[in-house]
Amino acid sequence: MSDLSKMSKTVVFHEAGTPEVLKVEQVKVSYPGPQEVRIQVKSIGINRADAMYRQGMYIENPIFPAQLGYEAAGIVEAVGSEVSNVSVGDVVNVIPGFSLHNYTSYGEYILMPAYAVHQYPANLSFDEAASLWTSYSTMYGMIINSGKLKSGEFVVINAASSSAGLAAIQITNYVGGISIALTTSAKKKEALLKAGASHVIVTSEEDIAASVLKITNNVGAHIILDPVVGAKFSNLLSSVAENGKVFVYGALSHEPASFPAFDVLMKTPTIRGYSAIEVLGNMEVLMQAIVFIDKGVAEGKLKPIIDKAFNLDEIVASHNYLESNQQFGKIVVNI
Repeated sequence: MSDLSKMSKTVVFHEAGTPEVLKVEQVKVSYPGPQEVRIQVKSIGINRADAMYRQGMYIENPIFPAQLGYEAAGIVEAVGSEVSNVSVGDVVNVIPGFSLHNYTSYGEYILMPAYAVHQYPANLSFDEAASLWTSYSTMYGMIINSGKLKSGEFVVINAASSSAGLAAIQITNYVGGISIALTTSAKKKEALLKAGASHVIVTSEEDIAASVLKITNNVGAHIILDPVVGAKFSNLLSSVAENGKVFVYGALSHEPASFPAFDVLMKTPTIRGYSAIEVLGNMEVLMQAIVFIDKGVAEGKLKPIIDKAFNLDEIVASHNYLESNQQFGKIVVNI
């Protein structure tokens, strides 16, 4: 059905590198296959994973000419012959459970596998819907599925002003946990409190372990979420509770990290790496995450915070802004 293809302004890159390798080109988007959906995109969510893929530093390497992007929201424009979960005209977003070699989201029109296309609660805007699944599914996986957070337990959230960090604050609060947000910037403290953090520690001014132990009355953090590692990793680990859980889901710092062996021996925490694939690659867990997140969204308890919106022609600027680490919440691109 080549006559039913669409020409689309799409982000393409022909080599790995800085944001400047990203180009907006006209690309033909074919009619959906039997189990595919074509979406007219209204908003694209920008993620750290996108930047890592662009740099050739991700779990899969780009095949050039390459496209990118895991998240989007828009309107179903065409469906394949075997698709039954959505119809033309439905307002949908994308759940990022696919290889970037097969499907991507940075374009005016995109193809997606039908299983990754979801009708979201109507109280979200396109920008909010495009910002939902990467952050909230990852945090669901660590806090709820693996962390088994109970009401009244403490969660320390490093890099809390990121979209993932803000999602962690909301999910922690939603199940009755106590969120302790970490930020390097004193300027972000008030915003984090307004975003729902129970406590905020400015790590450039305060000792992490001492502050956490004071807040928790010497109990420590039951769960620690860390996408940074680096020079303060030892101090962060020293704040863990007995038999606590530490999830490392990124390595934003390029500084070497030391290890508090004595504290680990005494408190016997579980320290492990974490990838969103543990949710997105497990259909049973993913379905549980979707029910949990949709319920929280519908109740108004889970809602992405948008920091800044760019246009598609500003895609280079959007990635430069992402890598500046200035944002408070999600960066999106409008179409």
